[in-house]
Amino acid sequence: MSLSYPKHHLIKSGPIYSCQVCNSKKLHTVLDLGHQPLCDTLLSKETINEPEKTYPLRMIWCENCTCVQLDYCVDGSEVYHPDYPYRSGITKELAEYQKKISNSLIERYNLTSKDLVIDVGSNDGTLLSGFKEAGIKVVGVEPTNIAKIANANGILTIQSFFDIKTASKIKEKYGPASLVITTNTFAHMQTLGEFIMGAYSLLSKDGVFINETHYLLDVIAGGQFDTIYHEHLRTYSLKAYIKLFEQYDFTITDVERGDRYGGNIRVYATKGKGKKVNPSVKRLLQYEKKFGLGKLSTFQKFADRVKKARLEFMDFLIKTKKTGKLVVGNSCPARASTLLNYYGVDSELLPYIAEQSTSLKLNKFLPGKHIPIINNQRLIDEQPNFVVILAWHYAKPIMEQLKKRGLKSDFVIPLPDFQIVKNSKV
Repeated sequence: MSLSYPKHHLIKSGPIYSCQVCNSKKLHTVLDLGHQPLCDTLLSKETINEPEKTYPLRMIWCENCTCVQLDYCVDGSEVYHPDYPYRSGITKELAEYQKKISNSLIERYNLTSKDLVIDVGSNDGTLLSGFKEAGIKVVGVEPTNIAKIANANGILTIQSFFDIKTASKIKEKYGPASLVITTNTFAHMQTLGEFIMGAYSLLSKDGVFINETHYLLDVIAGGQFDTIYHEHLRTYSLKAYIKLFEQYDFTITDVERGDRYGGNIRVYATKGKGKKVNPSVKRLLQYEKKFGLGKLSTFQKFADRVKKARLEFMDFLIKTKKTGKLVVGNSCPARASTLLNYYGVDSELLPYIAEQSTSLKLNKFLPGKHIPIINNQRLIDEQPNFVVILAWHYAKPIMEQLKKRGLKSDFVIPLPDFQIVKNSKV
């Protein structure tokens, strides 16, 4: 069996001149976010005194397949360095959500102990633990040192980047997989063709490749420019997914929307052409068209909204600073780096960002703007006038939790449109 794939699905590091999905040259710049550092390369007390690398960060739209993407690719080995600081298991909402995914897929595909489920970009094994508890065989693939945490927790995890070679080793040792899953990874892949063909070669006949990622329609509807960072090479529409998988021996058989990451899409690609397609696929395609994902004007309106939110935010920070009031940040997801670097917010305007005590980011500094990241107990001790919720897509539970712990500050939600929420209204 030939495992070849289109040349343009191996994305070279450096500038990109045609669409990563369909190879079209009909590309338009939506938003130029300037040169930015890598959002998950946090600085320590030592590295803060060294020069810092930055790369172009531009949001580009393809007129042909509607995929939004970057026009510059930073090499994966630099982005996903061994000390990459993200762990899925420590965010309670995410751990619960991943448990729901495993339960729903077990039910949907009647999985038993005979089935093998593979998670690519499996992080600390949180998603796979749900399948394992149900007695299903699992294998995780994770390139960073977080694989060690998963193995220590009893989730068999191979520490490696996923490609055709890794896939064939797994298949040889553990047999074919009923499902290959990837959550919040598929948009990041430089080796797109290797990834799809790796999954293809691992899947049994009629096996399903399920991937979940940010959804372009929600990004545009929610003014979420901060989901654009160097890790997210692509932001998919359903139309772009279909155009992508048409180039392989797969059928997009189903699609679901969810509310993760401020709005996500879960796409089911079944091995083989001409499979039965759920009506949900056609419905969502029609909705994308009606919403305007095929029109440049939709993206121009989005860019105008982003620029307006930026001015309002900076205006607020400067005015508040002048009156001597204290504004600080809370939570430091990757998207906070895009937002603060594009807005131009440094530690003079936002003296620190508070994080939960289990975060791997504590005592580090935000790339680019060098704002210190500290334990969120300080918010309770210090009671600043305003707390900016940088993980604004989780604003409600975060505000409720902080208020419950005794925080009396008012809150600032920077996106989709700038707003101030009084503590008494939480």
